[in-house]
Amino acid sequence: MDAAEQLRVVIEPPTPGGGRRVRVGREILGLAHGPADVLEFCRRTGLDPDALDLTGDLFVWHGGGPEVWPGETS
Repeated sequence: MDAAEQLRVVIEPPTPGGGRRVRVGREILGLAHGPADVLEFCRRTGLDPDALDLTGDLFVWHGGGPEVWPGETS
């Protein structure tokens, strides 16, 4: 894993039980159930959630972007 990847917030694919694991490098920040949770985890690490763009380069989404959450219906 290179240094740039360690500095990114990685959102894992949705789990069957609900939620998406959020991590930075190898540190797991928590299990998010929506975009607000991702922003809260970022706030806890010292980032300003009001200045973050979930589609920006800081975030790496696996299994769908910020619009994909388990249990949501279209």
